[in-house]
Amino acid sequence: MSRPTATPLPEPSEGTSPATETGPASGSDPESGSGTPGLQAVLALPEFRRLWLGQVFSQLADKFYIVLMVFLIAQYWVTDTPQNNMVLAEAAASLRLDLDTRAQMITLLATGIYVANTVPAMVLGTVAGVWADRWPKRQVMVASNGLRAGLTLLAPLALLPGPQWLGLSWGYWGLVVMTFLESVLTQFFAPAEQAAIPLLVPRPRMLAAMSLYQATSMGATIVGFAIGDPVLRLLRSSLKEIGIGGGEFVLLPLCYGLAALCISTIRMEEPERVERGTSVWSEIAEGIEVLRERASVRRALLQLVLLYSILAALYVLAISLASAIEGLGPTRFGTLLAMSGVGMACGALGVAQLGQGLNRRRMASTGLMLIAFSLVLLGQGRGSLLLTLGLCGLLGIGAALVAIPSQTTIQDDTPEAMRGKVFGLQNNLINVALSLPLVLAGAVVSRYGLMPVLWGLAAITLVAALIEKPWQRC
Repeated sequence: MSRPTATPLPEPSEGTSPATETGPASGSDPESGSGTPGLQAVLALPEFRRLWLGQVFSQLADKFYIVLMVFLIAQYWVTDTPQNNMVLAEAAASLRLDLDTRAQMITLLATGIYVANTVPAMVLGTVAGVWADRWPKRQVMVASNGLRAGLTLLAPLALLPGPQWLGLSWGYWGLVVMTFLESVLTQFFAPAEQAAIPLLVPRPRMLAAMSLYQATSMGATIVGFAIGDPVLRLLRSSLKEIGIGGGEFVLLPLCYGLAALCISTIRMEEPERVERGTSVWSEIAEGIEVLRERASVRRALLQLVLLYSILAALYVLAISLASAIEGLGPTRFGTLLAMSGVGMACGALGVAQLGQGLNRRRMASTGLMLIAFSLVLLGQGRGSLLLTLGLCGLLGIGAALVAIPSQTTIQDDTPEAMRGKVFGLQNNLINVALSLPLVLAGAVVSRYGLMPVLWGLAAITLVAALIEKPWQRC
């Protein structure tokens, strides 16, 4: 493959916002809300507000989707004891998994859904980012949400009787395929959504916009997983009372449909695309070239990869931390994760209101130091519920201080024509960063213990903070 010739890109000065190539689209007046700080100014932009509402519905739907799959598995495919399904019992034994309880059987089947949801995210992100640059972004977002709404309308068909394969009805495998396709569509939506934000928000408001974006993402994760099951059961029982079955299947098409409707009303001007006749792989190489030429984008992306690796490791480490706390125990490790999510949401809102004018590199470095500090003390304070919860919240605040300025820098310093490619590459790297620690952290903790792992992560994070040289004037 021939390497595309790239013109060196000028490096923007740190902490500043270079002039945009195109500026915000019509309907997003750069002066709108200029006298109002933080979130109020961003939400005063009508086009961005529509995009944000689309994000809310879309991200809630993504979380409700996983909840619905587990709900269906529990209701229709795990209705008896594991010992009554010899095929699954043999499969679990070959994987050295215990399958003594109904919960373990649900977990095994849900793993198939998780894998189908993760594989496209790890493989297709960069390619999808190229097409997000080639196609109009609004149409990509509307089409991806519309197609996901239509796809989830097919879910009730999985309950129809039919042949079995590997001890399970065809319907379960149909849901696995549907999950794979749903995740493929998500890979096109994500880079198009991220690349659309700079077209709708003036540069001085980008930090607040990214703060709202991160807070919404974190809030959707907490709320979606918390209320998903009760909402599904409520819809099922409510519609059943009026003679309509399958009420649990209404939620996903409704959320994805509302997301598509909100985004379809956005007025967004994009530069006219010129057909260059280059291959997808050449354009991927151009996206990589942006990282090579622009150190600010490269540093910000590496910080995001490190951050998400730490958060993924925390998913595993939280089990050990929770098991040492009397009254909590390993099965309630989600309490610690929820507290870190609350910290991230609070940190994002704080950055939105107070972060304008602060230097992004120093903000990110401060966040990394907070994370390192929290990791060290988490090992020292094992067994204390209040201290552990407080440190998890502090870690979440540090994560927000890293994620928001890093993502804002990538938005600001990436040329408009390259944003989809860079965001697609970013999504690929972050999904790998989320996956590898989930696989490795448990084995490393089993071999070396929790304390060395926490200190090792803290040392890496501290080094990353010092590399930014926060003591220097930027």
